[in-house]
Amino acid sequence: MAKLNNHYLKLKAGYLFPEIARRVNLFTDNNPDGAKQIIRCGIGDVTEPLPLAAREAMKAAIDELGNRETFKGYGPEQGYDFLRSAIAKGDYQDNGIKVEDDEIFVSDGSKCDTGNILDIFGNNNKIAITDPVYPVYVDTNVMAGNTGEANESGAYEGIYYMPCNAENGFVPEIPKERVDLIYLCYPNNPTGATATKDQLKEWVDYAKANGSIILYDAAYQAFIKDENVPRSIYEIDGARDCAIEFRSFSKNGGFTGVRCAFTVVPKELMAEDDKGEKRSLHPLWSRRQSTKFNSVSYPVQKAAEALYTEEGKNQVSSLISHYMENAALLSSACTEIGLSVYGGENAPYVWVACPESVDSWGMFDKMLNEANVVITPGAGFGEAGEGFFRISAFNSKENVETVCERLKTTL
Repeated sequence: MAKLNNHYLKLKAGYLFPEIARRVNLFTDNNPDGAKQIIRCGIGDVTEPLPLAAREAMKAAIDELGNRETFKGYGPEQGYDFLRSAIAKGDYQDNGIKVEDDEIFVSDGSKCDTGNILDIFGNNNKIAITDPVYPVYVDTNVMAGNTGEANESGAYEGIYYMPCNAENGFVPEIPKERVDLIYLCYPNNPTGATATKDQLKEWVDYAKANGSIILYDAAYQAFIKDENVPRSIYEIDGARDCAIEFRSFSKNGGFTGVRCAFTVVPKELMAEDDKGEKRSLHPLWSRRQSTKFNSVSYPVQKAAEALYTEEGKNQVSSLISHYMENAALLSSACTEIGLSVYGGENAPYVWVACPESVDSWGMFDKMLNEANVVITPGAGFGEAGEGFFRISAFNSKENVETVCERLKTTL
């Protein structure tokens, strides 16, 4: 009989968001009236229409595909040159950051890339992950065989967990031992925290001194309002020698249902082979993409390119302002009822301490059953997330105002 990948059997019963969906479906089946009142502030899915510039570009691209002279078939696996160039210039070069066009690899999502990147790394690396954390980082390492079994609290043997809490501002301390791959996400999901340049410089210095590589998820960088907060790891001197950056159009451009993102792999970034020889990771990632991925459709890449036009940038800015105004309303409502609130200033997530004597899944159930609001329990992001819950600002203003009122009457 064919053998399965036993590492999948180590995974906990359910990925966080399917478990949330299961509980919500159970509630709606048993409470048809309450089901009609549900407002979803759990998963970070956008709600507002695509920017007009993106829609028009996509329509024009579809028309091109309807003409023999302008038809496009398979595109380059790394992404079309027009989009790679727009990204390199608009996100990096115009901001004084060195990133070349061919260091950009277009994909269909940062979720995929942060997992798929493990294809080019060996199985004997020590993995460092923040806690709480976006579950994909942990689960993909489990699937790849980089961990042992999970203990009773859900922590996996072989992962170096870095606690993030109110005391350290949700920015972890530098490891006291050597680690190889370091997952950092700022602005952070789920806490909404940000890291300063000085804090990131400590991580870059550590990585260079130890031959480590930082896997830097900057999916929420567009929501940063504070000019002193870095949007890219490459704003830090030396980061090109030790970091891979992941970005996405999902949240800033409303592309969660369209699918487009990119990963930056600098050419000077090296890792060791089994013989101890240093090898560039850039050609390995390019080969991985060429073998396993056919890139993103032409209309979607044209839509993403349109976000870098003046019209596109203005429309993206309006979207971001909308969601950040929602975050401010949610933060204010939670503060008003006496809860401790974090995030929500440079990120579209509000991270809230649960009321005394209520755990995070208890808070989830209370909000669902009594307020008909879906939130995300902090425990779903790791052991250090217990005692907190996350509210997503991705919604209409009307819905957010209703959530604020329900928070005040429920808690």
